[in-house]
Amino acid sequence: MGAPRGGGWFGFRMHEAMHGAPDRVAVWASVGFSDARFPDGRWLNLTVPLEAGESLWAPRFGFSFLVLAALALLLSVWAVRRATGPLKTFAAAARDLGADASAPPLPESGPSEVRDAARAFNGMRERIRRFVEDRTRMVAAISHDLRTPITRLRLRAELMEEGPARTKMLADLDEMERMVSATLAFARDDAQTKMRAPVDLAGLLRGLVADGDAGGLESAYAGPSSLTVTGDELALKRAFANLLENAWRYGGAARVALRAGSGAAEVVVDDDGPGIPEAEQDNVFRPFYRLEGSRSRETGGVGLGLATARSAILAHGGAIALANRPEGGLRVSVTLPLG
Repeated sequence: MGAPRGGGWFGFRMHEAMHGAPDRVAVWASVGFSDARFPDGRWLNLTVPLEAGESLWAPRFGFSFLVLAALALLLSVWAVRRATGPLKTFAAAARDLGADASAPPLPESGPSEVRDAARAFNGMRERIRRFVEDRTRMVAAISHDLRTPITRLRLRAELMEEGPARTKMLADLDEMERMVSATLAFARDDAQTKMRAPVDLAGLLRGLVADGDAGGLESAYAGPSSLTVTGDELALKRAFANLLENAWRYGGAARVALRAGSGAAEVVVDDDGPGIPEAEQDNVFRPFYRLEGSRSRETGGVGLGLATARSAILAHGGAIALANRPEGGLRVSVTLPLG
């Protein structure tokens, strides 16, 4: 017996003894010690250690905590998915719209805020679709109407006497007719609905290279004998034909390489030309844009080859990029989704 302990855990608490002695002990915790004071001023120190794990409430508390934590985690996952689900849908719809203005509309369902946003998105999509159709229709109409005066001018030029003026006029009319024909083809390709089907991209590229070889053009193909993508075969053939024709016309050669990447077909077209200045590499994809060095009748270009190719490739969910090779020449890199 002695003075009361100054700290520690209180395991048992003994009530102050009545009539000179403690009469009972109350349990307040699972482990520790207790102090009791007798009437004569003496203290009784009683220590009762308990083994770890003998607490009655600790296992129940731990189990309850785990259950509540699991429920909270599941509720959080559900709430996050419910909140981000519409965002993923909007992101996918925006990607589809960027590749094809005639992509299907968003479903207008869900909470009122989501329905309002989907309705606004569909309205924007419809306005873009009408704008593209109107622009394409207008360009096609203008190009078609130009054929008549060009034909009349050609007839008059044919009736002129032989000489430099007649030769120059006929050459100008030939260039105008090529531009009109290219514009009509560009507008037609941009407006028509593409039919998607499996396309053997390797076979398509090998056929274009073989055509170049048959025409005496320097050509080469490296890649698998077969590789399938999904798309419009005619549009893809026209796109890659334009790329190879540019390589032959401005670079003197077209070397094509194909390989299957991570979920995409990767096509590379190299030539031996002077390349394109980096500052101009985005501009050459604009319709009717030509570099100053290529504005000659010898090349025969009207500035729609790369624009047509990019339009078709983007419509298939792909990408196209230009780069100058360190050893000289231009490299055109194209990726298309496999499937």
